[in-house]
Formats: sequence, structure tokens, C-alpha cells
Amino acid sequence: MELLKVEDIRKAFGSLQVLDGVSFEMEKGETKVIIGPSGTGKSTLLRCINLLTKPDSGKVWLDGVEVTDPKANINHLRSAIGMVFQNFNLVTHLKVLDNVRIGPMRVKRIDKKRATDFALEKLTRVGLADKVNSYPAELSGGQQQRVSIARALAMEPKLILFDEPTSALDPELIGEVLTVMEDLAQSGMSLVVVTHEIGFAHSVADEIIFLEGGKILEQSAPEKMLKEPEQERTRSFLQKIAGLYGHSAEGREE
Repeated sequence: MELLKVEDIRKAFGSLQVLDGVSFEMEKGETKVIIGPSGTGKSTLLRCINLLTKPDSGKVWLDGVEVTDPKANINHLRSAIGMVFQNFNLVTHLKVLDNVRIGPMRVKRIDKKRATDFALEKLTRVGLADKVNSYPAELSGGQQQRVSIARALAMEPKLILFDEPTSALDPELIGEVLTVMEDLAQSGMSLVVVTHEIGFAHSVADEIIFLEGGKILEQSAPEKMLKEPEQERTRSFLQKIAGLYGHSAEGREE
């Protein structure tokens, strides 16, 4: 069943056309991975999906409801779309437990006990049940990002968007975050992931989308994209990424 439909999304900032007619669809339980050079609109595309950035034109549907409809209850729809940012975006003066349960309590009006149970369940899932009383500053970057994932999960979203979730992490901490994301994908959670982690894309994605210049240049299953890309530009980008990050198409690191 179709979960997300993105149709002809366009967005400009002044004279800079960041998104230039992007369209794609995904089914429930799928993982879409979006790759491409910096400044090509990947983060803007995610933000247009949940209207953190309003597109200039085009439409987005989530589970049959148009997110971009001016009459839509955007707060209700946004609560069904989790977002994990590059830089964690945790509330620094709140403990881990409060960071995770505050959304269900404030947005969904869930009582404190039920929200606490949700939060503890999600923190256990990301391996941080022992950090409930810690503050973000007391955690590593990888642990903070896993708290961010638990916070998104606590809202019980239909879809989670990941905006380069490992880009701010030290190399030795990347694996712990990717392991959690792989578990989510394999459990049937619907994910859209912007990342340079080609090994993750190869092992988890149902489809990879290559975005450049605000357009989708190529999209296909990981096996085809990573081994036999149709476009020379796709091939050269993948070779460059492999050189910069030490990735191969077969795994996370060579």
C-alpha cells in the first residue's frame, strides 16, 4: 500500500532553484535512501515532506492525506512523520527520559505514565535504557543520536525521515547508529534516509535515489545503482564517495 507520494516538488531560495520537480513514491515498510552531492536539495526535500519548509509548488501525500493541502491539520500530520536531524536537536536542559516523552505528552496529550512507558520502551530499543536520567551533554554523539531516534519512535510515526544522521558523529560512533536504523528497516518501519553511508544503502534500501541539481538523475534498486548505474554522473559520484569515506558497495567499510 502506498504510504508516501511526492509529486513535482519545487523550491527556490531567491534565485537559487534548490528543488526542480522532484517526484517519487514509496510503499509502507520500505526504505528509500537519497544520495547526492552537497547543496543539491536533499535536506530541503525532507523538510518539504513534513512542511518544515513549504514548497513553492507540488504536492505531498502521506497515507492518502495531502500534507500540502492548505486546509490540512499540519500539526496532526507532522506528528505522523518523525524527523531525525544531523545535530540531534535534543533539549539540553532536559534529561533523556524527558526528551523522549515530552512529544507524546504535549502533542498527543498522552498522560505522563503512558508517555513514560512509551519512552522507556523506545530507549530500550535503541540500547539506552540505562541513560534515562542523563543529560544530553553527558552522552556521546552516537548516544545522543540514538536518543533522537527514540524520541521520533515515541510518537509512533508512520514514517521517519533521517537527515544525514551520522554526519556529525566521530567515525567510531557511526556504527551504533546505523545498527539501530538497520533494525528499524528490517522490522518494517518506513524510512527515508539522506546519507553518504553507501554500505547502509546497499544492505537496507529498497531503492536509492540520486539527486543532483534539484532533480532526480537516477533511481533504482541498490544492486543496480551501486554496481551498474545508468548515468556516468552517478558512477563518478559513487566513486568519489567511496574514496572519501572508505565505503564499498558490499559493506560499510572496505
